[in-house]
Amino acid sequence: MDALRKQASKLREQVAKQQQAVIKQFSGTGYESSDVIVIDEIEMQRHQQLDKLYKSTRSGRDFQKDVVKAAEGFTAIGYKHIETGTKFSEECCQYGTENSENINENILAKAAAVYGDGLKHVEKEQEDLIKLLSQQVLDPLRAMATGAPLEDARHLAQRYSRMRQEAEAQAVEISRRQARIREAPLPENVAKLHAAEARMQELKANMAVLGKEAAAALAAVDAQQQRLTLQRLVAMVEGEKTYHLRVAAILNEIEAEMVSEKQRKESAPPVIAPENGSEKTMYYLAEAMHPFYAASEKELSLAVGDFVVVRKVSPSGWSEGECKGKAGWFPSAYVEKRQRLPSNNLAG
Repeated sequence: MDALRKQASKLREQVAKQQQAVIKQFSGTGYESSDVIVIDEIEMQRHQQLDKLYKSTRSGRDFQKDVVKAAEGFTAIGYKHIETGTKFSEECCQYGTENSENINENILAKAAAVYGDGLKHVEKEQEDLIKLLSQQVLDPLRAMATGAPLEDARHLAQRYSRMRQEAEAQAVEISRRQARIREAPLPENVAKLHAAEARMQELKANMAVLGKEAAAALAAVDAQQQRLTLQRLVAMVEGEKTYHLRVAAILNEIEAEMVSEKQRKESAPPVIAPENGSEKTMYYLAEAMHPFYAASEKELSLAVGDFVVVRKVSPSGWSEGECKGKAGWFPSAYVEKRQRLPSNNLAG
């Protein structure tokens, strides 16, 4: 009967060892959560602290990788933007150059040249943003996500987890030995119980030291993760903000110059083709009701009260005429038609 008991006991021990080996194999790459009190409440609090820190640093590392992935995506898009923008800038400048002979008259050529030159500055801002993302976001976060401090701290926690699993199994072993002694208080069983208890004390002492070391290392890494990731995220937002503000300022200047050219072209006196022999021109007298200051040689300055002989009227709102020996264009709305000169002007 004793032989059967010994055989059964050895079999249970072998099964228990195999179970522990399986547990170690599958939990060796992480921190094993457990609600079982292995030693006492103090150790349980340490275990819960390590479990929380381990999960926090893992979550922080995963978020750092998310930020890196996003910055890499923005960088790839930025390089594509530079490639497309540079090509279009060259095409705009080429069109403006090829049509530069009459660029003051060809508003499209002028606008293309202005836009092409502006795009060069936009692409420079894009290059600066890519450089910022690389130096202030990608490099620091990559270094920390794969750095030794994080891996070392997590390795300490994993060692503590494995040691705790061993202590949990050892506590079960002690209970089993105690039950064996109650059944058969043999010296051999008592010796085995003492050996198990000694091993438990050794594990308890080692866990106290290792737990404190692992908690301190993980807490330091966790705090550094939070601080560094926040700093890099702020740098990323500030970089994008600066980029968009500068690009908006460049585009505002481009738009203002293009609109100004468009308005200048639309408000300029019309270009009249040379008259042919069959065309008739109507002449009439007009008085200037508002002052007008010529902006080019084609225009005619007028003072209030000046009389002008109107020779041409354009549908664009401009008239051509002669006043005081000078001829040119002026806004039609600035004069009113008169039948004859006033008597005081005749007397003068």
